[in-house]
Amino acid sequence: MISSRLLELLREWVPRQRWYTNKGRTPALSVVAQWELPSAEAGVDIRVHLLEDTSGERPVLFQIPVTSRTEPLVGSGALIGTDGATLYYDGPHDGAFADAVLALTVGAANSGGGSDGALKGTGLTTLGHAKFGGSRVLSGEQSNTSIIVDTAVAGGTPAICKIFRVLHPGENPDVAVQCALAAVGSAHVPKPLGYLTGTWTDPRSGRPAHGHVAFAQEFLPGVEDAWRVALRAAAAGADFTEPARSLGAATSDVHSDLARAFPTVPATAESIAAMVDGMRERYRTARYDVPSLGEFADAVEAALTAAGTAQWPLLQRIHGDYHLGQVLWAPDRGWMLIDFEGEPLRPMDERGHPDAPLRDVAGMLRSLSYVAGSVARSDGPHAAAAVTAWVEAARESFLNGYADASGHDPRDTAALLAAFELDKALYEARYEARNRPDWLPIPLQAVRRLCGLG
Repeated sequence: MISSRLLELLREWVPRQRWYTNKGRTPALSVVAQWELPSAEAGVDIRVHLLEDTSGERPVLFQIPVTSRTEPLVGSGALIGTDGATLYYDGPHDGAFADAVLALTVGAANSGGGSDGALKGTGLTTLGHAKFGGSRVLSGEQSNTSIIVDTAVAGGTPAICKIFRVLHPGENPDVAVQCALAAVGSAHVPKPLGYLTGTWTDPRSGRPAHGHVAFAQEFLPGVEDAWRVALRAAAAGADFTEPARSLGAATSDVHSDLARAFPTVPATAESIAAMVDGMRERYRTARYDVPSLGEFADAVEAALTAAGTAQWPLLQRIHGDYHLGQVLWAPDRGWMLIDFEGEPLRPMDERGHPDAPLRDVAGMLRSLSYVAGSVARSDGPHAAAAVTAWVEAARESFLNGYADASGHDPRDTAALLAAFELDKALYEARYEARNRPDWLPIPLQAVRRLCGLG
């Protein structure tokens, strides 16, 4: 079981991590389970701790892998703390953990066990060899931690193994959706390699629970996310219409694949009303963080009322948190979509509900507009006119690509598309008010435009 010293260190360390969801609070951590992983490196102990934090509005279950060493880990800045001669490190930054968790995840090693639970890997392919080479943590993530692991066998497949920091009972949409897309032959998702499932005792009910702990897929070397590609083009004034068009087509292709992989359902009067009411509730919530949104109350209500009476498409599984950062450009394969976990603020059990594909379309339109806002922030007012023309052309090309590939033009249901884009802009306003107040003008400008006020 976890030592009192390590638990004390984690209470100090956890609030500083990007994936900690209860920012501004002192963690109230209690132990739910502990899993032990076999270590191929002598003198290294590997344990995965499940800790429940009850400091926020609702309990959160965190996964915290920890390696224990008696000698310093060279080149690592991931030291959690010390207990006498024992040094504790954040597991994903330790090669010993990276090897152990990937071997479990792809089924190349026996499952791990521990107190009140166990781990079981489900391999989906043969990955090189049970021995893996150098690893590194992908920088920039906020909600999870991904480890890039190179195989030790010549010609083997490099892998990226995502460690889910917040655990939930049941399947994680990222695992379920990408595996289903691969099964129907989608050309726009990386190949899944395996996933790791954990079991533990639910602290609320006392009954066994299980959920996805890690997910491994092929790593695509030499790729860039679409945000960087688009931002560089916008800053240079380079034409982005063809990449935007092909991105629209790729988005449509994935929506089509999702409709084959998962059930579709008609949008009923009840489901439409529930979704529009959800938008109203998000507007009311956003007003608490951004009081100036109150001036748009009548216009927001008019937009949502129009959405409620619009013609809705079939509802289906969608990406759910779609933006330029969720797409990679692979030179030999085109646009690749990743991170299908859904909108972070939504409860996990709601993220897999059938939804309107226009929500993803609106999310990408907002992301393209954010590129323009970012360039204008950096280059000043003199760049506004040029970057406005750039983003308008990119948005139209994205919609053209989507329409050509799907046979359905999102602009034919303009009121519904505008409502989803407005809903996303309100979400952005709340986020920026909490995290980056100086970026708040970007979504506020969008709200004003979508409300027909400028």
